[in-house]
Amino acid sequence: MPSTKTPRRRSTARSAPRNGPLAGARAEDAAQRQLFERWLLEITSLPTAAGKESRVILWIERWVRERSKDLELSRDPHGNLFVRRKRVRTTAAPVLITAHLDHPAFVVRETNGRDLTLEFRGGVHDPYFDRAKIEVLDADERSHGATITSLDAGAKPFKVVTARLSKAATSIRPGDIARWKLPTPRIAKDLIHTHGCDDLAAVAAALSAFERIRATAGCEHVGLLFTRSEEIGFIGAIGAARSRSIPKSTRLICLENSRSFAESPIGGGPIVRVGDRITVFTPELTNRIAAIMGEYQKAVPTYRWQRKLMPGGACEASAFACYGYASTCLCLPLGNYHNMQDIDGVLAGKRPAKVGSEYVSVSDYHGLITMLEVVAKELDAANVPPLLDRMESLWREHEGVLK
Repeated sequence: MPSTKTPRRRSTARSAPRNGPLAGARAEDAAQRQLFERWLLEITSLPTAAGKESRVILWIERWVRERSKDLELSRDPHGNLFVRRKRVRTTAAPVLITAHLDHPAFVVRETNGRDLTLEFRGGVHDPYFDRAKIEVLDADERSHGATITSLDAGAKPFKVVTARLSKAATSIRPGDIARWKLPTPRIAKDLIHTHGCDDLAAVAAALSAFERIRATAGCEHVGLLFTRSEEIGFIGAIGAARSRSIPKSTRLICLENSRSFAESPIGGGPIVRVGDRITVFTPELTNRIAAIMGEYQKAVPTYRWQRKLMPGGACEASAFACYGYASTCLCLPLGNYHNMQDIDGVLAGKRPAKVGSEYVSVSDYHGLITMLEVVAKELDAANVPPLLDRMESLWREHEGVLK
């Protein structure tokens, strides 16, 4: 696949994961875990930007093509991707596991010798642009170093920067992607450090979970949706909702990588996200998933997961809910959100602004894959009592204290 750097794999074996296999019924397949980690490294290393997601799309197209006997890929009018099982007959309401294909990055507007004008598509605070190093990727995947020389933070619809190339390059064209200059992606001590976990780690988790789900009886109604241009305002998701590319009966499980806080630690397990800084997600769907994972944890006590609001950003689940869809979010707690190191210290004026690799826990990543598999199997099962049944049981047990 297209890549400008070779991700590093660890040379030593990692200890047994905290987050165990589905229902404890089988030992984890070490080879498959390694495969899923390889996908994680490859996908999160790909250059991408809002409206310029072609490299990630090519990776997914190849993945589906290798499984074309069972799977099919389709697009809606806005370029969002749907991956579903072929020849499915089911009466169950559809479930779509959703992740977005972009990450905050630069897009070249103009070239003038060694000087470039670029727009930045995404949310990063102004101090991080000051004399920052970037790399520009041309059509042949060659990387060209450059340094930001100015920022127009008030430009619309995107911030505009100028940058000067380290060496002259005639192969750079308007529309090429640039991104922060960062170290080669690597996995070490249960953390992946890479260009863009948000949201490409979720893309990898969705594909990895679907590798298992697609062969599972009773999960024929589960598919994948990969959306475009989330980082500039949920544009792909809004397009899909407005054009009714998604049946109204669909339940959307949106995947995210959300800024970690002390109460939502990296390594504490994947998160059932209650809401974001905009809204609270569909309570019935969120609560159902939380109940499923509570029952699962009883069966597998070593499994770790969290239930949190995660107000550090916004999620496509809010966009889908605005258009009347049942939606919620599962996420990975994220370090260096949008490649910004020590955000609070920088905004308080206590630290110089530096960009850095995003990072998540590999155990959390495998835990999210397990969570998706469990939810796909149990979302419509009858063995997890609805909350109303629990309320009625409490009433029957204790109503006498009111008399």
